[in-house]
Amino acid sequence: MLFTTRAKEGEPSVAHRGVPARVSVAAGAAGPIGGDELRLEVEVGPGSVLVLSEVSPSLLLPGREGRVSTTRVRISVATGGTLVWLPEPLVAARGCDHLNEVRVDLADDAALLMREEVVLGRHGETGGRVRLSTRVRRSGRALLCQDLELGTGAGRTPVVAHGHRAVGSVLVADPLWCAQEARSRPRTRLLSGDAVVTPLPQGAALISALCQDNASLRDTLRSGLAALGPPWTPRPVPPPP
Repeated sequence: MLFTTRAKEGEPSVAHRGVPARVSVAAGAAGPIGGDELRLEVEVGPGSVLVLSEVSPSLLLPGREGRVSTTRVRISVATGGTLVWLPEPLVAARGCDHLNEVRVDLADDAALLMREEVVLGRHGETGGRVRLSTRVRRSGRALLCQDLELGTGAGRTPVVAHGHRAVGSVLVADPLWCAQEARSRPRTRLLSGDAVVTPLPQGAALISALCQDNASLRDTLRSGLAALGPPWTPRPVPPPP
């Protein structure tokens, strides 16, 4: 289900790109459960600005006979468009096996902020298996290709979390960075011992972090956005009308 909403957390100031529409995704129940196949398709039209969020985290649960659950997200952002996608974390319950596949196509002058967060297990619980497959293209050219495997049973490309239970990233693609001098573009920056900002080609930057819990992860990712500076620095949440 989709609902129009007000801002629920600090967002970047993207008003210079247009008047934003805000939409939240609300799940009808816990899940997905092993065997479920979910699909979300998002199209941001020319010159449009969309802030897409979720009402609550997704609790990934095991299914019968160890079946895999799958979420596939397809996003396209047209010329002059902007998408700020702020989903809640994937919580990998013990025994789950989940594939989260994201494919994004950006026009040459489109802008994107996309967050991904995974928490391995509920309180006191060993987390299940999660695979993240992310592909982002600008004008048909690869901007980010990333595959991560986390948790119990991770295969040939596991992320070494070193005891951390929360793993996350924020990708920012800003076409204005392409036109700026090299010294004005994002640069590699260590946020802490387990978090870093990494510049990418085609006017983009990736903030990556490992933390002990989701609250610390969210704060660390926000500090990475603050390091990128305006307009991507999160603003305070406005008070209710």
